Formats: sequence, structure tokens, C-alpha cells
Amino acid sequence: MVENALPDVLSVDKAQRMAEFFAVLSDPGRWRILSALASQEMRVRDLAAAVDMSESAVSHQLRILRNSRLVKYRKQGRNVLYCLKDHHILNLYRDVSEHLDED
Repeated sequence: MVENALPDVLSVDKAQRMAEFFAVLSDPGRWRILSALASQEMRVRDLAAAVDMSESAVSHQLRILRNSRLVKYRKQGRNVLYCLKDHHILNLYRDVSEHLDED
């Protein structure tokens, strides 16, 4: 039967959430921030220097990434250190980067 051969299709709601997730990743500056955080946790000041952006611009982008559950932070004394939220985000970054480097 043809019905049994149909693949599982995303629900409209999940497809919408996935589209919104990837819309967050449509900004090159956010990808640069993720690339810096893929190797180590960093302060806003250090991230700004690494990606050649102002601290206020980095803070703005981090807020968007945090709200989308792509990065998290922790306080260490007076410092706020940012890192990737979890291994899924690290794998996503690595997979996309490797895919684009393929011939």
C-alpha cells in the first residue's frame, strides 16, 4: 500500500520551530561567535576581540543565541563566561563546517 510507504513528515509546528531555529543561524556574526565558543568558554570582552566586533554587538548577539538555547553562561566571580549550550550545538557547528569544506 502507498500509505505504508510514506515517510514520516514533520508536523507543521515542529517545521516552524526548526525554521525559526535556522533563521537565528542566518547571521554570519553569530556563526563566528559559535566558532569561537566551540573551542573554549569566553568572556564578552575576549569574544569581541576574537570576532572583531564591539562588546555591545557581541552582547546583543549572545542574548539572541541564549534565547534560542544555543549558548549558556556561568558566573565566575565578576566574570561571565559563555559557552555552547551542549554537544548538539557543537556537533551542528562541526557538521555544517565540515559539509561546507567538502568538494
